[in-house]
Amino acid sequence: MESITGALGPLFLLILLGAAIGYGRWPSATFWPQMERLIYFVLFPAMLIGTLATADVSQVPVGRIALVLLGTMGGLGLLLWRCRCYLGLTPAAFTSVFQGAVRFNTYVGVAGAAALHGSMGATTAAVAVALMVPVVNVMCVASFVAAGTLGSGSLGQSALALAKNPLILSCLAGIGLNLSGVGLPGWSEDTVGLLGGAALPLGLIAVGVALRPAALLRLDRGVIATNSIKLLLMPAVVLLLAWLVGLDPISRDVALLFAALPTATSAYILARQLGGDAELMAAIITGQTLLAMLTLPVWLQLVG
Repeated sequence: MESITGALGPLFLLILLGAAIGYGRWPSATFWPQMERLIYFVLFPAMLIGTLATADVSQVPVGRIALVLLGTMGGLGLLLWRCRCYLGLTPAAFTSVFQGAVRFNTYVGVAGAAALHGSMGATTAAVAVALMVPVVNVMCVASFVAAGTLGSGSLGQSALALAKNPLILSCLAGIGLNLSGVGLPGWSEDTVGLLGGAALPLGLIAVGVALRPAALLRLDRGVIATNSIKLLLMPAVVLLLAWLVGLDPISRDVALLFAALPTATSAYILARQLGGDAELMAAIITGQTLLAMLTLPVWLQLVG
């Protein structure tokens, strides 16, 4: 347990540092939104390209990881949709609950995998990102369409945004460079490495800045349902499937880590843009991020 908390502890401290910075609105109210854009469009894509372009992906059981993670995410997403009537939520609130149950915080996932298992953990996490990001984005946009909160005009904009998603494009670029044998020639590897090295610490601080402590006052059936699925049921199902398909310890740990992650802070932006319940989304993001600091080490200890 000490090795797990020792690996994840610094990540949680960076998130808490970000929360303190966000509470103090330092250095200004406009600084961090611009920093988030830099992280999302430049630094994190550079890290994904650098990892995937030079890694020996053949050591990663891509098919079995896809079966475990995508199967669990799709199955629980479908189950949640079938149970929407029992929750008694408005369409807008349900879309926020849905996002909270299936989305994951990429920064925490990649940082945690690298902290636990080094370069092989980071490579496996990058593969997980490449598999999960396109699927989870399609699922979430589809939930807005099915719930009726998304107008037809916004559907085309959402599809265009999905096609231009920097995480999807960077994963495709990294895999293409790897399979072509080009890799990262010359100075490009060191340059991309320097950019990518800044992505995770800044990304974790940005996660903390985005937290809204006042939103924790909201506690209803939607919050309880989405937190139960994301932090308890999803990791349990992934752990069972990982055992059934025989994942190696590193792949199993990374799959479990991604299953138990809190939802993404970007879910708030999507909720605000596509007609979801943004206030509920803020409560879910904040609550899950803080609760995951307790639940993540426990889940990893179970297989440790």
